Amino acid sequence: MIVIFCLFKSASIIGQNLVKNASFESYDNCPSKLGNLKHDLQDWSAPTLGSTDYFNSCSTAMGTPENFNGSQPSNFGKGYAGLYLYAPDDYREYLQVELMQPLIKGKNYRVSFYVSLAERSDFAIKEFGVLFSNNKLEVQIKKELSKMHLYKQKGYKYHYLEIGYSNFYSDTKDWILVHTQFKAKGNERYIVIGNFKSNKRTRMFKTKRNANQGAYYYVDMVSVVLEDPPIHETQLVAITNGKETKNIELDKNYVFKNVLFEFDNSVLLTSSKKELEKLVHHLQSNAMLFVTINGHTDNIGSPNYNLELSKNRAAAVADYLKQAGISENRISSKGFGSENPLLDNKDEINRKQNRRVEFVISKANNQ
Repeated sequence: MIVIFCLFKSASIIGQNLVKNASFESYDNCPSKLGNLKHDLQDWSAPTLGSTDYFNSCSTAMGTPENFNGSQPSNFGKGYAGLYLYAPDDYREYLQVELMQPLIKGKNYRVSFYVSLAERSDFAIKEFGVLFSNNKLEVQIKKELSKMHLYKQKGYKYHYLEIGYSNFYSDTKDWILVHTQFKAKGNERYIVIGNFKSNKRTRMFKTKRNANQGAYYYVDMVSVVLEDPPIHETQLVAITNGKETKNIELDKNYVFKNVLFEFDNSVLLTSSKKELEKLVHHLQSNAMLFVTINGHTDNIGSPNYNLELSKNRAAAVADYLKQAGISENRISSKGFGSENPLLDNKDEINRKQNRRVEFVISKANNQ
């Protein structure tokens, strides 16, 4: 369900992305050279003199997936941005965009974006900075946007967030979702993404021996959405390799933490529905994503019967998502019977874990 909050002249819709040109698809000029993002890309700009880049498959010089820093397919269409978050002499690049409307004081929001470390990077950072401001920033520097520089800007108000990750900041193959939730101060009109710390204060590590260059990241699908209910009630938690995770990567299998089925049954339990609400919320917050639901059974019963049962379990989850308002063309479901058990089927405890449903979040429909 989509709930609309009206505040006299302004309205915020839960799940609506407030970032303009969120996946960098709309442009004025097909990029032909480095550092020309603010001239080529619509809505986005660089708040400093750092030469942030724009890549699009329309270009040979600044194309996708191949470019000067390696190879990376675009995530949500044909384009994405690229920037240095760590470089010699504290050189920095940033991304800036105006939101569709200011954030509402006291409301909970979720900010997210996908990142991938460029293959030719010598370093990887462990934190991503997000700065909200009431006005557009234009600072004549090439170094980090430190507090000293920010507070020299008269009439500006800021809301700074830091997103730290320990496992996925160095991935050069997959797009990794970076996200956090926060309560708005009410002065957030623009968002800036980058590293706001000096080299000395930046938490990072070398990806190559004798490294002396920088950490260059691709960025795609930036999102700021209204959250209701707040973080602890909406966070999607899944199981991978037997461990819980909140860092959901694209095109990887995850087991729902609490979506299990009784023996010989495909009816969703009340506890399962509560868990699925979190997936609904995740999909509403990332409107360009698709989901594939995969059903599984234990080994009791014939292969044909188990295959049909697994399809029914996947379909039950898919139907729930559709009824919750997720478009049918964003959902696909499959059944695998007892072919892919998580554990051996030696006892009821293990068999219960095998009667499961998995999900895969993707940038394309896998039907």
